[in-house]
Amino acid sequence: MAALGEQLFRRKPIVIQQKHHKGEELARNIGTFQLMMFGVGATVGTGIFFVLSESIPEAGPAVIISFIVAAICAGLSALCYAELASAIPVSGSTYSYTYHALGEIWAVIIAGCVLLEYGVAVSAVAVGWSGYFNELLENTLGFRLPDALSVSFIPGSDGAATGGIINLPAVVLVALCCLLLIRGVAESATVNTIMVLIKLGVLALFIVLGFTAFNADHFENFFAFGAAGISAAAGTIFFSFIGLDAVATAGEEVRNPQKALPRAIIGALIIVSTVYILVAIAGLAAEPVEFYSTEEASEAGLAQILENITGNPIWGTILAAGAVVSIFSVTLVTLYGQTRILFSISRDGLVPRKFLRVNAKTMTPIYNTVVVSTIVAIIAGFVPSDYLWDTVSIGTLMAFSVVALAVIVLRRTKPDLERPFRVPLYPVVPILTIAACVYILSGLAAITWVIFGTWIAIVLLYYWFYGRKHATLNDYTSAEQIAEPIRPEDET
Repeated sequence: MAALGEQLFRRKPIVIQQKHHKGEELARNIGTFQLMMFGVGATVGTGIFFVLSESIPEAGPAVIISFIVAAICAGLSALCYAELASAIPVSGSTYSYTYHALGEIWAVIIAGCVLLEYGVAVSAVAVGWSGYFNELLENTLGFRLPDALSVSFIPGSDGAATGGIINLPAVVLVALCCLLLIRGVAESATVNTIMVLIKLGVLALFIVLGFTAFNADHFENFFAFGAAGISAAAGTIFFSFIGLDAVATAGEEVRNPQKALPRAIIGALIIVSTVYILVAIAGLAAEPVEFYSTEEASEAGLAQILENITGNPIWGTILAAGAVVSIFSVTLVTLYGQTRILFSISRDGLVPRKFLRVNAKTMTPIYNTVVVSTIVAIIAGFVPSDYLWDTVSIGTLMAFSVVALAVIVLRRTKPDLERPFRVPLYPVVPILTIAACVYILSGLAAITWVIFGTWIAIVLLYYWFYGRKHATLNDYTSAEQIAEPIRPEDET
C-alpha cells in the first residue's frame, strides 16, 4: 500500500476514460434530447413547485434577484461542468472529476457532498410531492389522507409531538421510482421526457394566468429584507439547480457523450432559468408577500394561487395534477443520479463491490438502486421538508465549487487533454463560479453547517477505516492496469 500522504492525494489517471473500466459497464442508451430532459426533469419542479413558500418570506419581492443570482451561479458552473463532462465522460460526475483532478481525499469529501445532496434532495422532493397529491385527492375525490399518514413526525419544543406518523405518499413515490429504474435506464428516460413536457405545459399555464392578475403593489418595498435576505433565499433556492449535476452523472450511458453532455447541460440550464424566473414573477404578481408565509402556500402553493386568481378550483386541480405527475420525474432522475454516483465510488473500491453489480438483463445496478431507495424512503417518510432544503443546497454548492476548481487544476496539469468543449473567458468563469458559490454559502444558517460538518466527519472516518484500505488504486501501478477488463476471478 502507498504511503499515507501519497495515498491521500493520488489522482485517478484520466486515460481510463478512453477504455473499458475494470469492472461492470453500463449500456449507452440515452440521446442528447433525453439527456437534456433529464436535467430539466431533475430541476424544474424540485424548486418552483414548493420553494416560493420557503424563499419569499426570506427575501420578499427581491426573491426575483435571488433566483437570478442562483441562476448566474448555476450558469457559470454549467460551463465548467460542460468542459469536464466532454473531457471525462464517465459516471460519477463531480466525484469522478475530483478524483482525476485533485486526488483521493478530496474525491471522498466530494462523494460525501454529492451523496448528501442527492439523497436529501430526493427525500425533500418526495415530501413536497405529498402535499400536491393530497391537494389533488381533495379536489377530485373530496377527501384527503389523514395527517397520520401524510405528514412527518415533528417533535414540539415542549416535548409534545405534532404532525403525523409517516409520510406514506412520499414513501410510495420513492418505491415507484425504484421499480422504474430497476426496469431500465432507456425506459426511465422515456417516461421522464413525457413527464417533463407535461410539467413545462403546466407551468406555462401558471405563468399566463399569473400575469392576468398582475398587481404592481405586490412589488413595493422591493428590497425590504436587504442583501442578507437575498443571499439567504438564494441559498434556499439553489438546491433546485441540482439537475445540472444529474446530467453529468449519466456520462457512461449517453450516446456520443463528448458532444451530448455539454449541449444537454447548457440547454437544460437555459430552460430551467427562464421558467424559474418567470414563475417567480408571476407568483408575486398574483399574491402578496404575506401569502407565502401561510399554511396553504406551503402545502400546494401554486395550485392555491390559481384557485385564488380564477375563483375556480379546476385550474388548481389541473396544476396539482401536473405537479403530481411531473414531480415524479424529479424524484426519478435525482434517485438515478444517486445510484450512478455510488456505482462509480464502488468501482473505485471506496464502498463495497456489491454496489457495482449490474443485472445482465436490465443492465442496471439493482442492489445499488434498492439500497439507496430504501434509505431515501425512510428519510422522506419521517423527516419534515423544512429540515432538508438547506442541507441539499450546501452539498450542491460545494460540488459546484470543486468542479470549477477542477477545471483550473486540469488546465494546468493536463494541458493536452482533449476538450471538445472549453470554458469561455478562462480563467474568469471558474473563478467567478467559486466566488458566487462562496457568496451563497455565506447566507446559509449555522445549523446547516453543523449538519454538513458532522456528515463529512462521518464520511472521513469511514474512509480512514474502510475506503483507503480497499481503494482500487492500491492494487495498480499504471493507468493501463486500471483499464484492463475484469477477470472472472476478480468478482469473488
